[in-house]
Amino acid sequence: MPTNPGPPPPTDERGILHPQEQARHRSLSRLAAGPGIDRFVEWYWIVEWDLQAPYVAEVLSYPSVNITFEEPGGAFVNGVCTRKFERELVGRGRVFGVKFWAGGFGAVTGLDVASFRDQVLPLRELFDDADRLADLVFAEDSDVRRRAVVEAFLRDHLVAADPQYELVREIVAAMAEDRSVTRVDQLTERFDIPIRKLQRLFRRYVGVGPKWVLRRYRLHDGAELLARGEAAELADLALALGYFDQAHFSREFKDQIGLTPAEYATRTQAERQITYR
Repeated sequence: MPTNPGPPPPTDERGILHPQEQARHRSLSRLAAGPGIDRFVEWYWIVEWDLQAPYVAEVLSYPSVNITFEEPGGAFVNGVCTRKFERELVGRGRVFGVKFWAGGFGAVTGLDVASFRDQVLPLRELFDDADRLADLVFAEDSDVRRRAVVEAFLRDHLVAADPQYELVREIVAAMAEDRSVTRVDQLTERFDIPIRKLQRLFRRYVGVGPKWVLRRYRLHDGAELLARGEAAELADLALALGYFDQAHFSREFKDQIGLTPAEYATRTQAERQITYR
């Protein structure tokens, strides 16, 4: 088990749609996972808002399970979300979120993560000793202390090292970090794993297939570049992300995000200009 804290959480905006506009309506901070827990939890995220008018926040989720402690609301397990995630922020509220590594929640619980894909379940349905956990989390006066409460709970549920899970983590890391990986067969060759076995592992641990995970990460890349104004030619961007052509990229982008790449680039450029005034 690791003895050092996990890596610091990222500061980028991958997965956050309309990031500049969203930042005007809520705050976002992240915490690294502690020793041992960082085998399963990638980071913690904290969102707070205090609004006069409702705002709908949009996220193109990671292929990960999240536990959320919501004030008001309770504690929930959020399965991998295959659609654009939308959350209406109303009045005043706070969420303390636990983002597992892709496959991490399945490794901790032994559950087939695909069985609750696109679902939000009360935490007590999956952990029968979690009834008071949300109260304990929000009884603390800082996010660092809230993290400690969550990690004490998770340590009671940790499992032995699982080489299958570690393999899944390694493959997912390659998908997320290497933009030259645009096809599943590149991964089966790199990791010397049959496609059928890869599919079974991803269903069991991640909850979705490897092709879907790869496409989601490349859409993250595309949306982030467009939001930053760093994608000059859409045709070149489509090819770089592994799409056959710009038309295929545009169709999938609009299906997942609700706007074409050109529309998203135009809108986020306008949002940046508002932010920087």
